[in-house]
Amino acid sequence: MALVIRIDVDRPYGKHPFARHVLSRLSADFFFPAIETFGYLAELEQLLWMLNDEKARAYIFFRRCTLPSKGILKLIDQGGHEIGLHLEDSRSFETFLREKTILERYTGRSVFAVSKHGSGRSKYGRYHHVPYEPHKYLKWAQHARMSLFLGNLEDPALMPTNGAEHFIAYPSAFWLEPAWRDTDRYPVEWLLREASVRDVVLLVHPDNLLENPQLTEQFAELINRLGTTILS
Repeated sequence: MALVIRIDVDRPYGKHPFARHVLSRLSADFFFPAIETFGYLAELEQLLWMLNDEKARAYIFFRRCTLPSKGILKLIDQGGHEIGLHLEDSRSFETFLREKTILERYTGRSVFAVSKHGSGRSKYGRYHHVPYEPHKYLKWAQHARMSLFLGNLEDPALMPTNGAEHFIAYPSAFWLEPAWRDTDRYPVEWLLREASVRDVVLLVHPDNLLENPQLTEQFAELINRLGTTILS
């Protein structure tokens, strides 16, 4: 039993300093090219080096504005990680398929995992459809012959479900960032106990994780103690 690492790549240029935050917003709402010298996916690159050094595997979910560079794809392949769709435009099955196709054509590989950008509270980008409707994503993912849905609920005690043959859905995750977790009910010690007997999804965002040395240290300790897995 182990951690199922979920990395949501929300920001192409992070959020600090302010100029990079502006580039992230510009990329999400309109267009700005992927320029690595400006820090494109710099936090994800650092996180992938950390995972690869520990031989830890992860699911990495990309938005249409955070598509992986050649260097990121090389690190993903070296570490045996899996690419997933971080769905923004969830207005219909057609918009879902459009985003899946964009990611698959860009990376040159099939995508079998999906998560949703945002949990239904706020609008995060021009293309982002705010409502969080997991029952739709489950149906769409199965129809598109995908095999995994990782949901946004904040109760990591919820168990996964098998909606169909060769398909699994985790409705919730252990959000390592404290702002998205009931830290009294679900401290890190809870995760250490629970993931020793079953697989648990651990959700992180690269820029939020790496800007906090304590979270970064916790993350490194967790993957070292519990190990990681890719669901088959």
